[in-house]
Amino acid sequence: MSDQRDPAPYDALLLLSFGGPEGPDDVVPFLENVTRGRGIPKERLKEVGQHYFLFGGISPINDQNRALLDALRKDFAEHGLELPVYWGNRNWSPFLTDTLREMTTAGHRRIAVLATSAYASYSGCRQYRENLADALATLQTEGLQPPRVDKLRHYFNHPGFVTPMIEGALASLAGLPEDVRAGAHLAFTTHSVPTSAADTSGPASGHGDGGAYVRQHLDVARLIADAVREETGTEHPWQLVYQSRSGAPHIPWLEPDICDHLEELHGAGVPAVVMVPIGFVSDHMEVLYDLDTEATAKAAELGLPVRRSATVGADPRFAAAVRELVLERAATERGVTVDRCALGALGPGHDLCPVGCCPARAPRPAAAGADSPYA
Repeated sequence: MSDQRDPAPYDALLLLSFGGPEGPDDVVPFLENVTRGRGIPKERLKEVGQHYFLFGGISPINDQNRALLDALRKDFAEHGLELPVYWGNRNWSPFLTDTLREMTTAGHRRIAVLATSAYASYSGCRQYRENLADALATLQTEGLQPPRVDKLRHYFNHPGFVTPMIEGALASLAGLPEDVRAGAHLAFTTHSVPTSAADTSGPASGHGDGGAYVRQHLDVARLIADAVREETGTEHPWQLVYQSRSGAPHIPWLEPDICDHLEELHGAGVPAVVMVPIGFVSDHMEVLYDLDTEATAKAAELGLPVRRSATVGADPRFAAAVRELVLERAATERGVTVDRCALGALGPGHDLCPVGCCPARAPRPAAAGADSPYA
């Protein structure tokens, strides 16, 4: 990776995330934002919101983004990277449109965007690009000249993302009782999505068989499992499993579910499991409830020892990886060839999402891609 500190042509970085409620009164309005256009009754949203009400109506994701903001600003300052960092959300305050308006008013014209989703998928990439296009269109209607936004490449296989997860898996294994540790299995978890969305994730040339979404997760899982074997000298069987399904029962989603997987392993006599949430950047609600609460309760019911390893969160190595990604993309935009950090078999991802990448059910404008209306 080049050690240049020049972020040009970029004059700001935008941290783009999902957002979450910060009190009981926020829960239903937040869920209305998440499900807008689906016609879900408010009473049903109150039922769905019980996960949040169990934790005082507060999602941890906003505080985790604040911590990541602090980590990014600290890393940038320590390495002489003079680039202001802003934060905007898809579904809750600070809203993306408000943040982009603030950035535009402050004079920023070329913005690098880091989404808190490491993998290719409609909801993890294309939808954020659609959100950017919607926000830029709003600024236009307000008489503002929209800035150019460039989304940084997928970072699922960057060492700054993978290495902390390896250490988290090792720490969780070490935390298991010694008599079950050697026989423990690794369950790599990520958010389930409809199989149709998985199959069409990534560039059109790679659609089918789970698409880029499944391939990328399998590559990361293999990297971690291999590193654990090298460090411990023990081969721990592993599988990619899924969690947090939210769709209609008749629509096929990626399986197996983590709780079903725990039952299967227990029935096969597996003595312990480490759950490794590789699909999540931080310990937000899907981790806090679906793993730490629901899956852990299932394991206790089975009498199966489990540990849940840490997500990357605001780890300084991840902040450093973001700095590298910004400088890498900046150099590329200036026509400078740079080394691109990537572990595993898939190599570094594309800078510009091609036409047909992670398509939506109904075509919508999306920024920061080859089909962007905002050059």
